[in-house]
Amino acid sequence: MSERYSRQIAFSGIGEQGQVKLLRSRVAIIGLGALGTIAVNNLCRTGVGFIRLIDKDRVELINLHRQALYYEQDASGSIPKAAAAFDRLTKINSGITLEPVVAKVDATNIETLINDVDLALDCTDNIETRCIINEACDKLRKPWIYAGVLASAGLTMNVIPGETACFRCLYPDPPLPGSYPTCADVGVINSVTAVIASMESAEAIKILINSPDVRKNLFQIDVWNNSSGYINIGKNPDCPVCGRHEYENLKEPPD
Repeated sequence: MSERYSRQIAFSGIGEQGQVKLLRSRVAIIGLGALGTIAVNNLCRTGVGFIRLIDKDRVELINLHRQALYYEQDASGSIPKAAAAFDRLTKINSGITLEPVVAKVDATNIETLINDVDLALDCTDNIETRCIINEACDKLRKPWIYAGVLASAGLTMNVIPGETACFRCLYPDPPLPGSYPTCADVGVINSVTAVIASMESAEAIKILINSPDVRKNLFQIDVWNNSSGYINIGKNPDCPVCGRHEYENLKEPPD
């Protein structure tokens, strides 16, 4: 351990005890696109002991400009992202456990997917899935990290049940599906996905080792307009999710 992670252990914020905690930690990466491939690459190299790789999609040519783990042959072969990521990451770090899951995250499986992990990372591209993650993590008392990018801007926020605001506090009235712009509409550049995913993975490390430096506010940046900053998000005591613990998105639709 000491040789492989020596530069990391030498960092006072982690040290040998922190590295041991990382090797014993379990993480679920939900979404293996632009954010997920950067974040999981960082955490794999960091030595997180178990990583669940979750994505329903297959690699396409349009992914390659920003999704760092995939090759042209993955796109031409329409390889599932979870399988392609597993193949790359096992070559990077054979000393950790990786579990590929080709599945769409929804109300029927989210609790199973995160029940046995210490932390979930949101690397998705839609608010509906984030609402499901938020409710499941509040119900199971699991910390998770929200992250999103669009065009040249991005943001990320740690959600720690009982301590911080949750996703519903941030978005009290989530927009309806199809009512908000997407990367397909306005584009996205790979520099902002790399920044946000790196911030997300840094916070993941801090949460996993119980660092006192875990960020409690929202970080946002626009790499094109050269702006960045932090916003304090207040915890809403009457929030349907973290205040009243009502989980409307976890209810399975009737047959």
